[in-house]
Amino acid sequence: MATLEIRDLHVSVADGSDGTKEILRGVDLTVQAGETHALMGPNGSGKSTLAYAVAGHPKYEVTAGTVTLDGEDVLGMSVDERARAGLFLAMQYPVEVPGVSVSNFLRSAVTAVRGEAPKLREFSKEMKKAMDDLSIDPAFAQRSLNEGFSGGEKKRHEILQLEMLKPKIAVLDETDSGLDVDALKVVSEGVNRFSSGAGTGVLLITHYTRILRYVKPHFVHVFSGGRVVAEGGPELAEELENEGYEKYAKAGVAL
Repeated sequence: MATLEIRDLHVSVADGSDGTKEILRGVDLTVQAGETHALMGPNGSGKSTLAYAVAGHPKYEVTAGTVTLDGEDVLGMSVDERARAGLFLAMQYPVEVPGVSVSNFLRSAVTAVRGEAPKLREFSKEMKKAMDDLSIDPAFAQRSLNEGFSGGEKKRHEILQLEMLKPKIAVLDETDSGLDVDALKVVSEGVNRFSSGAGTGVLLITHYTRILRYVKPHFVHVFSGGRVVAEGGPELAEELENEGYEKYAKAGVAL
């Protein structure tokens, strides 16, 4: 059973004055296959830093702690090795790659993760099915990656990657950001299809509760001041909806 385990993770970034600033201050979090975790917190609390640090972004320096996937040291892996091991990051702000079509990008990514190139006919059939499930126009496959995409198109494409690559653990960074109600429902259905598969787990990062109307988490974690300050079930998300993050923000500062 796939398990992502984060223990006492500390992460710093350059502060612009030849020094560093600690963003994550001892994060402990475990995500297992069959589980959907919601990581919630206000802007600036360090949620995205956690996602990028786990994925291996060079901007973020891990100064202490461990991250393992099925007992293997994630921090000792390159970015592509992490992807092949079964980690997936859906970014809050996907980058544009002019001249590379969605279809070519997906086939290259699938080849890298699976270790061999899929037969073109089988790949095309698989991609069409995934695009149909996400209500994506077939012409989308020939567009340059994220170039000129609306916010909703970018997020649907992230979930399209998720469905094609079939990782063990998916970290979804504010997948609900910028989505209208219809797009939110479609994207949420994609997340639910993935999370219902065998051997998969989801860490859903958000500061809104609206996506949790469609993606039901097993566990909710409140993030403040660079660490988890409270944990619970879906009822904790309801509390945050009604009361906000204020008391948890104070807890984050005090820790």
